[in-house]
This record gives sequence, C-alpha cells and structure tokens, in this order.
Amino acid sequence: MIIAADHPSLAGHFPGNPIVPGVVLLDEVIAALAAFVDGAPVVTAMPNIKFVSPLLPDREFSIDFEQKKDDLVNFSMTAGDSVIVTGSMRYTL
Repeated sequence: MIIAADHPSLAGHFPGNPIVPGVVLLDEVIAALAAFVDGAPVVTAMPNIKFVSPLLPDREFSIDFEQKKDDLVNFSMTAGDSVIVTGSMRYTL
C-alpha cells in the first residue's frame, strides 16, 4: 500500500517536509481490517495506539493483524524495517 504524495491531507502536514497524518494511517488500518475480517467492521474503540515513526508519502507500507478476541485485533503497520504504528481495535460486524 502507498499514500501518494498528492494526497489532500499532505498539503499542510508539513509544508516542505510532508508526513502522512496519523488519522490517515488509522483510516488505512480500518480499511485493511475490513479485508481481514471479510466484512464491514464498525470500530468501537481503539484502546491503545502508538505512533512509533513517521510515514513519508510514496513509501510502501504493510499492515498485519492478530485476532485477540472475537471483537479485538492487534495491528502493526510497517514500512521496510520501520514500525510506523501499532495498536489494537475493538469492532463489531
């Protein structure tokens, strides 16, 4: 997956040195969760989220999930060897 350099959120985040905003990263995680659970999850809570390092535009990244309970997943977004964000999400289908 890639967030293109022309993504609308990057214009002001930060001029001359853009990084992908955290809300865009979490939106990507929620979109990937839909494929992981093969449904249309509604996220009900994000009990812990840790932003570890920035994601630059046009950099390829991946998202991995680990099902913890029926309604809880842990996730990790990485780009190369760098961890970008980790956390957990509760959801309903």
